[in-house]
Amino acid sequence: MGAVFNLNHPAHTVDWNFIHLSVANVVVIVMMLIVFFLAILLPFPGAAERDAARRSGGAS
Repeated sequence: MGAVFNLNHPAHTVDWNFIHLSVANVVVIVMMLIVFFLAILLPFPGAAERDAARRSGGAS
C-alpha cells in the first residue's frame, strides 16, 4: 500500500541562525500558540451568568 504523500525527498526546513525546524513543526508550534492565546483571551462559557448570579446574591 502506497503512502498518501511522497516521503522520498529531503524535509523542508526553516533556519534561523542556530534554530533548524521542519515546516511541519513550525506549523504545530504556531497553532499551539494561537490556541494558548485564545484560551487566555476568550471568557469561560457561562461566565456572564455566574457574574450576574454573584451580583444579585442568588445561588447557582
